[in-house]
Amino acid sequence: MRGIDHYFRHERFYVLLIVACFMFIETSINATSIIMEAREEGENLPILIPFILEYSSALAIIALVPLILMFDQRFPLNWPVFRRNIGWHILASVVFSVLHIALMLSIRLPVWRHFGWQYTFESPEWELLYEYRKDVWTYAFILTITYLYRFVVTRLRGEASLIAEGESATEAVPDRLLVKKLGKEFIVRVDDIEWLESSGNYVNLHIGNRIYPLRATLSALIEQLEPRGFRRVHRSHAVNLDFVESISPLESGDATITLRNGKTLSLSRRYRNEFRQRLEI
Repeated sequence: MRGIDHYFRHERFYVLLIVACFMFIETSINATSIIMEAREEGENLPILIPFILEYSSALAIIALVPLILMFDQRFPLNWPVFRRNIGWHILASVVFSVLHIALMLSIRLPVWRHFGWQYTFESPEWELLYEYRKDVWTYAFILTITYLYRFVVTRLRGEASLIAEGESATEAVPDRLLVKKLGKEFIVRVDDIEWLESSGNYVNLHIGNRIYPLRATLSALIEQLEPRGFRRVHRSHAVNLDFVESISPLESGDATITLRNGKTLSLSRRYRNEFRQRLEI
């Protein structure tokens, strides 16, 4: 469990490290395969060319992955909305391919000019179709890996659901969380939540060093939790007022909130006045 908690505390770093290692290994294998095939056919291919081709493609894909994930948050492929959103993703795959090609060329052409090589397109239409054929599978692969990763992470991290006091759970103010994690269920008090973070179709509940995803929108969840002392401070997060230590105004009109655990969050101008009024109550 300590290893899992450590991973989730540094999740972004490890995800970037894994992606970087995967792309490095894959592109290196592809480049060396091109060199070996060229030598078998007796072709005198400069060693640098396959690596530039492969690494320029990999760098372009890495640059576009955040855009794919943002688009998927707007048009998720969850089963209830799959048929409605799949068309948008087909269109997005075309845009992804165009951007991928443009980024690749922006890297390759200057290098080719530097070495005095000529970058030619024997049949632009077929090459575009060839690239899209590869890019649509790359797009689908990225989404598939993303959804598989989310599934595994949800099982390891645990998924929370709100429990309200009394029989009318939809109307009462939630008091506890039922957390399902690694085949077990346990109860967590809502008052122990320090801050909330919007994350796609989920809201991440931060309790100490632990994070529990709850399937909900931040707006809907705040409506339920405001009576328990929670207040929205930014488009992407909210805080439990009991855990606020200090507020530091900024020249821009925004502010920085410091929690008792040392975590700092942005307090945007949009929510600043309402937040101060809430503190004065």
